[in-house]
Amino acid sequence: MCASCRTAAERGEIRGQTAALIDGAILLDCGPDAPRAAVRAGRSLASVRYILLTHAHPDHLNPAALLFRSWVQADRPLDVIGPADALDLCRDWVGPDDPVNFVPVVPGDRIALNGYTLRVLEAAHRVFRDGDSVLYDVTSPAGSRLLWATDTGPLPSSTLDAVRDARYDALFLEETFGTRTDLGAGHHDLTTFPRTLAALRDADAITAATDVVAVHLSHYNPPTPELSERLAPWGARVVDDGATVTVGVARPVDAAPSTRTLVLGGARAGKSTYAETLLAAEPRVTYLATGGVQEGDREWAERVALHRARRPTGWTTVETSDVAAVLRNVREPVLLDCLGTWLTARLDHHRVWSGGDWADVDADIIDLLGALRRVVVPVVAVSNEVGSGVVPPTAAGRRFRDLLGRVNSAVAAESESVVLVVAGVPTSLRSF
Repeated sequence: MCASCRTAAERGEIRGQTAALIDGAILLDCGPDAPRAAVRAGRSLASVRYILLTHAHPDHLNPAALLFRSWVQADRPLDVIGPADALDLCRDWVGPDDPVNFVPVVPGDRIALNGYTLRVLEAAHRVFRDGDSVLYDVTSPAGSRLLWATDTGPLPSSTLDAVRDARYDALFLEETFGTRTDLGAGHHDLTTFPRTLAALRDADAITAATDVVAVHLSHYNPPTPELSERLAPWGARVVDDGATVTVGVARPVDAAPSTRTLVLGGARAGKSTYAETLLAAEPRVTYLATGGVQEGDREWAERVALHRARRPTGWTTVETSDVAAVLRNVREPVLLDCLGTWLTARLDHHRVWSGGDWADVDADIIDLLGALRRVVVPVVAVSNEVGSGVVPPTAAGRRFRDLLGRVNSAVAAESESVVLVVAGVPTSLRSF
């Protein structure tokens, strides 16, 4: 049993296949467990008039479930809506006189469902052929609006264009592969999930008010408590099976998001990678690279190239050690990587090792802290934790270590959140 399943079993959180019931009238997907899951959750299917199938994979479609259709009445036919291939698997499970209608759809279709408006969107997923999987954009008679986005990988451009300015009240977005990033593009993982959120925010399809729920969670995801911590900086959450999500009503926020976060760690501990994930769902980020290019150092150049390659396309890289000036004027989230190379650059700038005035460096530190204190956007700063290493063998090394330790402490004092990363595992030291 994997760690995720073991933890779920201990917490009594055994999950079924992903499906949802809207206002008792619309069933989104109908896998093998859907009728029994409704019973376990205390929900009746007696009023279901429409089943919306996203595709023909068996965890989303079990034609035998139609035999459980005690909710179908002669004067209230059931409409089964979905891609043609999915409907074809259902036809033999329905009698010739049964009040069941099959309605094939393709991306771009728009259907009125007794006061609801349904738009069919393209998914980045396939069963038999391209185009045989869809997503659903549903607007209620009251005007609340949700996007049901499972199964899919990073959304096609046609879908992003179709949802522009939608400003959904709720988004149910699949996050299947978790920490596995080598299993293909037909599902999201914890790397692509926030990037899709960033694309949707950039298109104004989701906003700060959108309730983002991660669904379709597999074994490759960490246990629920850890997954919740991973999703929180992206404005997303996990809900229990059988939970009620009220669409169109503002969800209480437990705490204000951190404006300033300090991420500490030793060499190669994974601190930069973790810091990048905190802002991965932002469509625009200013990446303050304080290390610059070191002429003639091939190994350093390779490290810089690796960092650049993994940054999302919407991020702007600014290579500078004048961090305070950027913080005073920036209007989008900032990733500052890192304080150690920033301090090195300021020491070199003031030529302190060859007789320069250390007071100028102290002034730079005060300037940085003042700008950080007044910043109006989220800032994630990365720094080396120097308190656990060996004592440097030179006086200059010891002075640098002590000064960086002082900078770290001062920035931590200005930060709502402080995280220590060890062997790739983040541990919260402070969270307001």
